[in-house]
Amino acid sequence: MGGRGAKGFSPNARARARRTAVQAVYQWLITGQAMSGIIQEFEEGNPELKKADRTYFRDLLQGTARLSATLDEQLQGYLDRPLAEVNPVESAILKLGMYELLQHPEVPWRVVLNESIELAKMFGAEQSHRYINGVLDRAAHAVRSVETSAPAI
Repeated sequence: MGGRGAKGFSPNARARARRTAVQAVYQWLITGQAMSGIIQEFEEGNPELKKADRTYFRDLLQGTARLSATLDEQLQGYLDRPLAEVNPVESAILKLGMYELLQHPEVPWRVVLNESIELAKMFGAEQSHRYINGVLDRAAHAVRSVETSAPAI
């Protein structure tokens, strides 16, 4: 279809932003490096960002870092173990997904789930997409209850 999303970017540009953001959040979780340095590193050296929604990429990273403790607290209620025991790749995907659910109501909850599942299939362990789906589905039904209870169109 090739339609345009918010701010004129195609959904594919947002998907590229998410794909790159997962890698950046993973790096942040593993290294503890300042997010501003990671953003600069990715913007200067990652060709994937040329076709991505860079504004959305920066928002995802800055917001995830800024609200990290809140995201962790929100996620913990839907996990079967402490977040510290979750694989760092899955943790990065969960944090980004929770950030979008909480801070980007213009992005439909099903899009957040589907994109997160695709990221888990791409970067996570073999069955991690099922875990990501379960956690974020429960979270979405709690934090976006009006939207999730509405009939599908």
